[in-house]
This record gives sequence, C-alpha cells and structure tokens, in this order.
Amino acid sequence: MAESFVLNTGARIPSVGLGMAKTEPGTVGEAVYAAVKAGYRHIDCAPAYRNEKEIGLALKKLFEDSVVKREDLFISSKLWSGNHAPEDVPEGIDTTLEDLQLEYLDLFLIHAPVRTNKGAIRTAENYIPLDVPATWGAMEKLYDSGKARAIGVSNFSCKRMEDLLAIARVTPAVNQVESHPGWQQMKLRELCRSKGVHLSAYSPLGRPGSPAFTGPSFLSNPIVVSIAEKLQRSPAQVALRWGLQVGQSVLPKSINETRIKENFNIFDWSIPEDLMSKFSEIPQIKTLRAEFVVHPQGIYKTVEDFWDGEI
Repeated sequence: MAESFVLNTGARIPSVGLGMAKTEPGTVGEAVYAAVKAGYRHIDCAPAYRNEKEIGLALKKLFEDSVVKREDLFISSKLWSGNHAPEDVPEGIDTTLEDLQLEYLDLFLIHAPVRTNKGAIRTAENYIPLDVPATWGAMEKLYDSGKARAIGVSNFSCKRMEDLLAIARVTPAVNQVESHPGWQQMKLRELCRSKGVHLSAYSPLGRPGSPAFTGPSFLSNPIVVSIAEKLQRSPAQVALRWGLQVGQSVLPKSINETRIKENFNIFDWSIPEDLMSKFSEIPQIKTLRAEFVVHPQGIYKTVEDFWDGEI
C-alpha cells in the first residue's frame, strides 16, 4: 500500500495524517512534533480548533531542528464559516498562514456548508444562506495565486458535490468527511472517485466520546474485533487500514504519543480480501449528525436538511 495518494493536481497527499481537535493548551505542539518524528507528513488544521498558533510554533521548531523541511510536509487547513464572503476568503487563509508561520498551504478546504456573517457567533440561528459559487470562486483565486496548492471542501454531501462540480473552474481536490467502517460513505465515495476528487476521513476511528458524535462506537463491533484478533492488530489499526484499502486517506486524532505511533503502524500489513468483505456486514450509523446546526428559524431546520437526506 502506497504511503500517499495522488490528487487531481498531481500532488501527493499522505495516506495517514494527524488530525487536530480542540485540546488543552500546550498539548498540540508536542503531539505535532512527536507525530512528525514518528513519520507523519500530513498535519490537518483548522481555525475552529483554536490551536494553529501552537501548531505554528511546533512546525517552526521542527524546521529549526532539521527534523523535516517545509517541502517534506503536507499542511492543510480550512475556511471558517464567517469568512465565506468572497472578499473575506483571502483574510481567512492569510490569518491561518500567519498563525502557522507558513507561506502556503498544501490544501485549503471550505470547512463545512455553513455560513455566518463575519464576526457573528456560530450558532444555528445565525447561519445565513450559502453562496457556494461566490465562495468557491474566491478559493480558486487562492489556488491560482499559489497560497493554496490544492483546494477542496469538507462535510459536503453527494448533492452538494454535484452542485459544486457543475460550477467549478477548478475541480475540488479533496472532500474531507466522516468515513469509517461504521459509516462507509459508499455512494459519496463512488461519486468522488468518478470525478477525480479524493475522499479523506477526518474521523476514521469514529471519535467515540466527542460531544458532537452520538451513537455506539464501531470499534467494539464483533466483526472489527474479530478481524483485529485474527490479524493481531488493534481495532483502531484495522479501521485505519480498512480506510487505506478502500482508497481514502485517514486523519486519526490523538495527543498521546503511544497511540500516535500505533495509528501510523499500518503500512507493512494488509487486510485479506475475505476479511475485507466482512465490513459490508457492519451496521451503518452516522455518528456526526450535527444537531448543532439545526434551529426552527435557521437555514437548517432538520439534520436531514443539512445532510441532504444522506444519513
């Protein structure tokens, strides 16, 4: 299994990256440093996680210590909901670049199909209608300028992808979504594959325990556990390896160095085809339902509205 996938830009995105999340101050920088030393080459960031300055300091130290060079890393980040207006998109990436102490991003994504007025608190009642053509046009200019060497989206359903592809001059390189054995996204995966869009999983382990995620953890599913036992691997490693074998990059989140290393140890073995076929028997439950976007007077009145019925 290759350690990277080729994007439609010709660039390579690492198969395994370190996903970020909101954590206690002082923990993320150490995790980034440890991950890169362990072999990770993709760090997935976002202003929403409120730790890009800390990540920037860690990257600076990695470069100063000659652990890696900038060109060795693949750094991605995302456009915040308050910067969707075309005139605000450049500010969105400039703030991220300043915080990360970088001159360019390898990938810049629209974080989600939610938009607020600039400076507004991100609550369901404050969401305003999207203008994806206008926002994407501004993203395309960032691509043209070289500040973002690839552009894409996150949390886009099949319908939203089709609508975007219909108007895009620059085809999105990536759609970053929830995808794991318990929510396999087969319809979306096939659509993206047919259009040359790479699918990347921000929750390849399901993020059990996160307040935004509900439902059971698939990591305790008997099929996953049985396969893990047969291969003498952890359920998490099996889930991540499944992701690679179906063609998606994975972004497991952890600040624990032992777990960071374990999550990266998925390249020198594989899941046999007879066991891969067992994953189709796992019940499919979307755990990131995103009830927080729903409001009776808001843009999204139901969870089904937000996901275009694809839940």
